[in-house]
Amino acid sequence: MTDLIEVNTADLTGAALDWVVAQVEAVPVAIAAPHYGTDWRVYKPDFGGKYSPSTDWAVGGPLIQKYKVLLTPPTDMVHRNFGSFDKRNGWYESGHWGSTIFGKERKHRRTAFQHPDSPLIVAMRAIVQFELGDTVQMPRELLL
Repeated sequence: MTDLIEVNTADLTGAALDWVVAQVEAVPVAIAAPHYGTDWRVYKPDFGGKYSPSTDWAVGGPLIQKYKVLLTPPTDMVHRNFGSFDKRNGWYESGHWGSTIFGKERKHRRTAFQHPDSPLIVAMRAIVQFELGDTVQMPRELLL
């Protein structure tokens, strides 16, 4: 087994995020080193296919439903408060995809993430944080 390092859930992307989601879901996966211009990849050895819930709706979509992840689009309105005498106070588009999970089974834990253009990334980060917390262990190679 490879060396594991601790990373913040909020920093996970790509193969690193896919690998940690596989750990949450107990999906047996392996990692493949870069070759012919590719990045590190997470795959299912028994199937031979890439495991990428952070980019593939066929894999990530059912997880969003399973964990009841609330997704909000970049056009969702948020209130910004710049101070009591600032004329910019008011409602603006968030500009980011957002994800939130509320869970009674986790003592009312709430997770929330934002990303400028990927609802799958924010949803998978929310799932990882909900199940494993703010920091996780992952293979060192996936950060290279």
